[in-house]
Amino acid sequence: MSLLLFWTLNMVVALLSIEGQKALRFQNDFLICDPKMDKGLMGLNDVREPSLYTVKAVFILDNDGNRLLSKYYDPELYPSMKEQKNFENNVFNKTHKADNEIAFLEGMTIVYKSSIDLFFYVVGSPQENELMLMAVLNCLFESLSQMLRKNVEKRTLLDNMDGVFLVVDEIIDGGVILESDPQQVIEKVNYRADDSPLSEQSVAQHITEKLALTSNVLQSAKEQIKWSILK
Repeated sequence: MSLLLFWTLNMVVALLSIEGQKALRFQNDFLICDPKMDKGLMGLNDVREPSLYTVKAVFILDNDGNRLLSKYYDPELYPSMKEQKNFENNVFNKTHKADNEIAFLEGMTIVYKSSIDLFFYVVGSPQENELMLMAVLNCLFESLSQMLRKNVEKRTLLDNMDGVFLVVDEIIDGGVILESDPQQVIEKVNYRADDSPLSEQSVAQHITEKLALTSNVLQSAKEQIKWSILK
């Protein structure tokens, strides 16, 4: 699913809101008295304004409900660590034995999926489109699956946490969906990893390779000088 679909869905919501406001103005001007029509018009007026801030939170739990990764994008949503963990525990208790992919808890829309000993969650507002949240969840899962070579389980995840955070940041920024194509996410993560500072081990390896190359060049130069003298 591309970002074009996200923008299209938001435009549809915006158009519904505009049409609802026009209908209400018509109702007020001409005093429409049909209760059914009045109820329908009021429903259109309740359509919320579209927002780019789609995702409220993302977190990954193990099969005991322990937090492995979490990012909350709304500062007013569970601002303390205690509130966040209580929310995550409630979500886990409601979903870890369920067969569904969508849950509604504490006024939030939650989509989720599991893999071996991991549970992945994406949280949105109660009015948020579940398809958009599910697209984010699928992108996150497929990106991690590619990065971890299809071995999406707790131990492998913990061994690659730097990459996991990079994947999340490439998909979501401050609650705004940036990318929904796993292949694009992996390419961007690999690019950022290539630009990251070298570790001590990689620096040492780099120096060793440079010294070996210098030694080979010097040896070659000595051989050339030797043969030029003999001539």
